[in-house]
Amino acid sequence: LAKYPEIKTLMGPDPHLKWIVSGMVFTQLLACYLVKDLSWKWIFFWAYAFGGCINHSLTLAIHDISHNVAFGNKQAKWNRWFAVFANLPIGIPYSASFKKYHIDHHRYLGGDSLDVDIPTDFEGWFFCTPLRKLLWLFLQPLFYSLRPLYVNPKAITRMEILNALVQFSTDLIIYYLWGLKPVIYLIAGTILCLGFHPISGHFIAEHYMFLKGYETYSYYGPLNWLTFNVGYHMEHHDFPSIPGCRLPMVKKIAAEYYDNLPHHQSWIRVLWDFVFDDTLGPYSRVKRLCKLAKES
Repeated sequence: LAKYPEIKTLMGPDPHLKWIVSGMVFTQLLACYLVKDLSWKWIFFWAYAFGGCINHSLTLAIHDISHNVAFGNKQAKWNRWFAVFANLPIGIPYSASFKKYHIDHHRYLGGDSLDVDIPTDFEGWFFCTPLRKLLWLFLQPLFYSLRPLYVNPKAITRMEILNALVQFSTDLIIYYLWGLKPVIYLIAGTILCLGFHPISGHFIAEHYMFLKGYETYSYYGPLNWLTFNVGYHMEHHDFPSIPGCRLPMVKKIAAEYYDNLPHHQSWIRVLWDFVFDDTLGPYSRVKRLCKLAKES
């Protein structure tokens, strides 16, 4: 920032985010109507190939919204409720709990018992062969949802309760209008595409130590178009208040700080290497002891 103060002008809300997210939510609601009479095999096919991609993208929109980039820091409640709205096609309540823990991921990156993004010792010990690592990738949604309860349990917040009430009420309305298949389409898409799926390569790409001494990596490929530029991960951790749509401008302005850092070329290649490279696994994360910061 001292050398490139113009980066400060990139901070602040993304005026287009609320419209993009709204379009995705309504697309999924339309899809619920369209799939209601399909056979089960097509329900799961479209859940993986289409709906799940949108739902995964919405989880990353929620990631951006958790940094208040939909309406700005002065409208924190608007951001929280808009994240609940973005959550609707995902099928299970997610946004409020994610916000609660994601703050710690930025504040205590790799912090033992603080950053719940770090796999547990059991995960590192058990999922150590190619077949087991493949299974671990399939089960990622399960571990991401249960790990916080074991590693760093926190009291349930009012926003989490409201998030759950709104979500389950929406699921019941969809079930009442169109039956069970649209509900399964939404939830199955979320579980499948947060597990073993090309887009899910970002979970491994971001902080698994592929090269010794480097714990955060960016990816500049085309899947960023579907993921709100989450691939610009070095840039995001440097400037979390800059929305994803402007992160490429950070790299362009301060190219000397990013161009020579190791980065990934393909999330699919990341998944392949993770499964078949014996030096990689759930243990391939930097873990450190962190002192708790004082809350202001």
